[in-house]
Amino acid sequence: MAAPVDEHFGTATNGKVGMWVFLLTDAMSFSGFLLAYGILRGGDPHWPDPSERFGIPFTAVMTFVLICSSVSMVLALDAAKQANKKGLCFWLSCTIAGGLFFLLGQAKEWTGLIREGHVFTQDQSMSTFYSTTGFHGLHVFTGVTYLSVILVQALRGKYSHGDDYNNVEICGLFWHFVDLVWILVFTFIYLIQ
Repeated sequence: MAAPVDEHFGTATNGKVGMWVFLLTDAMSFSGFLLAYGILRGGDPHWPDPSERFGIPFTAVMTFVLICSSVSMVLALDAAKQANKKGLCFWLSCTIAGGLFFLLGQAKEWTGLIREGHVFTQDQSMSTFYSTTGFHGLHVFTGVTYLSVILVQALRGKYSHGDDYNNVEICGLFWHFVDLVWILVFTFIYLIQ
């Protein structure tokens, strides 16, 4: 019995292929950060308990909002496919708002930790914390900027025909990646004791 032919096989745009290649290489960078964290933590019997240092409930809210922003990104792409300019702009704005909420939360968290004396050079736990969450925060900032460019284009009428949503979809790939990586970072750094 022959396998069914996938009508979409080989139809990805250059932009989508390029984004997938970038995301694969970027995943290796995050893997390096998390691997270093795991090795350092595993080799240190006095590693501090994350629940005593970090505000896990606050960060859980940030995580929830970031995950919800992935849902709004899906809805933005769906609106673009349906040539729904108003819906596209609304859902892109919601996604941007979720990213900004996350960034402001991260700034609040870092400020509180620094005020308590938990600085980058304090110990390996803080070095890996700031390096990993900072690298992710840079990605969220990049994603918010990317989304804002797409929103401005959408407000000017681009992506309003139902067949020109490729750039929205590529931006969505990046945003979903950022959200997925945060789930891993949150689990490893905040939740595993």
